[in-house]
Amino acid sequence: MTDSPARPSATIARRGFLALGGSAAAAAALAACTASSSPTGPATPTPTPWAPPAEPMPFPADYLWGTATSAYQVEGETALDGRGPSIWDTFAATRSNVKGGATGDPAADQYHRYEADADLMSDLGVGAYRFSISWSRILPTGSGAVNQAGLDHYRAVVDALVARGIRPAITLFHWDLPQALQDAGGWGDRETTARFAEYARTLFDAFGDVEIDWLTINEPKTHAFVGHWYGVHAPGLTDPDAAAAAVHHQMLAHGLAVREFRASGAKGRIGIALNLLPVYPIDPDATGGAERVDASENRLFLDPVLLGSYPIDAIGPYPGSLPADATAFEALQQPGDLDVISEPCDLLAIQYYGVTGVDDGGNTVTIEPTSAASWQQIRAEGLYDLLTRLRDDYPPIPILITENGMPDPLPAVTVDDPYRVDFLRTHFQQAARAIDEGVPLIGHFVWSLLDNFEWAEGYSQRWGIVAVDFATQERMPKASAGYFSDVIAANAVSPD
Repeated sequence: MTDSPARPSATIARRGFLALGGSAAAAAALAACTASSSPTGPATPTPTPWAPPAEPMPFPADYLWGTATSAYQVEGETALDGRGPSIWDTFAATRSNVKGGATGDPAADQYHRYEADADLMSDLGVGAYRFSISWSRILPTGSGAVNQAGLDHYRAVVDALVARGIRPAITLFHWDLPQALQDAGGWGDRETTARFAEYARTLFDAFGDVEIDWLTINEPKTHAFVGHWYGVHAPGLTDPDAAAAAVHHQMLAHGLAVREFRASGAKGRIGIALNLLPVYPIDPDATGGAERVDASENRLFLDPVLLGSYPIDAIGPYPGSLPADATAFEALQQPGDLDVISEPCDLLAIQYYGVTGVDDGGNTVTIEPTSAASWQQIRAEGLYDLLTRLRDDYPPIPILITENGMPDPLPAVTVDDPYRVDFLRTHFQQAARAIDEGVPLIGHFVWSLLDNFEWAEGYSQRWGIVAVDFATQERMPKASAGYFSDVIAANAVSPD
């Protein structure tokens, strides 16, 4: 999940501007769950809002419907069976770092309840489950001897999914770096990329007999920016140069893992998961700041993977850029690095939560309703803008949406979530619209399967389509789970 507070200084899809989509009822429901439901500044004039057709919009016969979680957010048992400490264990141990002093233990206790959760997904008709592997369960210090108990656990999870006809999708790194590697320099040290490649190869060799969708790095932007620049996530740094180093080394680690995957001969597909943010300049005649924000939020990650180059306007002392030393960032890049980073992938995973506006000074501004997560500005048409931008601006590659969702407005347990039903409906409609216009979209995963530990927000935000009572660990499907199950069964989204 992307817990992405506003950047300390300042986030453009280079396509047109559209108003928030969906029915009037959907707009009202979304507004009802927001702390600030009206734009704070004048938006760019928009064309007539798109409306869905009267008949249900179908998806391709082989479309992959899934749900997603991550290890530290759901597993619990952070010291069991030889697991070593991660940076999130260390970060959460300082109570002031996480709301309510919460930690990732017990989370949703999926370490013990994965079979029941697989049954739950099977009952919903879900075709795929994207989870992450805790690096420190496999290699407790990030390298060295393999912890067989960790491999055995994840093999059991994979087997439980396959037995129920659910395709595993595995993220190798979802922000929980082994603490020993952080102590040695973390993503600021180039050696971490080599350790990641070794870790990845261990998993490819262990599970290479199974058809799996592998995702190398989850949201390298969030981990670099929020963890190394904003200081809100582990490892809690506030250094833009450290953030820039974390960008390059995560991207390099991605490319090295892709090469290890090819060399291993493992079955399945591989890609990277990027959280991308369409942003819109408030003043169409003053787009320089928005272009720089687009460079740092989107092109800094898309361009090296898909084009083999970094954008020149993403880093530097300019409004909207990552305020790091551009010369130092260039010095991190050794000959051949970009060839490694751009090693061809089988798919591009994207994670979509919403949009932002940008003023002429390169500052982010609110232009759409926000959810209980104040950073999330909801505009379903932004997903269409993003998908068609990828179609138009980059080489063709299959696209898989691996996170898309919103939180409940309050932290209390609830199963009544009409706002999430409307959110999913309008976003599924925009996905179908993009497919109709030639976007090679192959699947859609909802965030999240379960209410869980939401990073710095602790247990104060609930993103699941299944509610979890953290005192009893009871699972209670929400209305959105039933809606999602109906969409999967029909393989189509209705207009209302």
